[in-house]
Amino acid sequence: MIGYLKGNLIQKSPNQVVLDIGGVGYCVWVPLSTYFELGDLDDKAELFVYTHLTDNSLSLYGFSTEKERDIFLKLIGISGIGPKLALNILSGIGVFDLEEAIRQSDVVRISLIPGIGKKTALRIALELQEKLEKKEKILKAKGFQEREDLISALMNLGFKRKEVEKIVDETINKLTVEAGFEHLLRESLKKLAKL
Repeated sequence: MIGYLKGNLIQKSPNQVVLDIGGVGYCVWVPLSTYFELGDLDDKAELFVYTHLTDNSLSLYGFSTEKERDIFLKLIGISGIGPKLALNILSGIGVFDLEEAIRQSDVVRISLIPGIGKKTALRIALELQEKLEKKEKILKAKGFQEREDLISALMNLGFKRKEVEKIVDETINKLTVEAGFEHLLRESLKKLAKL
């Protein structure tokens, strides 16, 4: 199964790109959000990929972020939503806007996406709301521990708690705890160096 691709962008259209990796062209379906994130032809590009295998075909779906791929996987886990429709959904609404609409059970906002009726919008809101709430509880618990670890590490480097708390909070809010401890620490140190 292919989970990640990095190579030269040799073809680009709003719903599909081709990456040249070692002389092999990988054709990857992408949402509009990813299309706009990719550079020009012959630029290096990297995609987080979902490999979809059926009896008749093997298709690759690519995303500029892991978060986008994660919500795509949640969408195709809903009965009646296949990869093409999930890609259409992500082309019609940004990940953060979709998550916000799901949290608020905003069926009207979700049903404004082309190809999504009210019944499908309701199913998306109901089925994904529970999954998002579980994920947020886990991340909140993890975020608290990550925050304390970052503050402790920076204090061990000689910084005072009061000066690092705000920087750590800003860094975690910007990058989220999913960025990992080392990345968060580096970004916090960069901000502290500018003070």
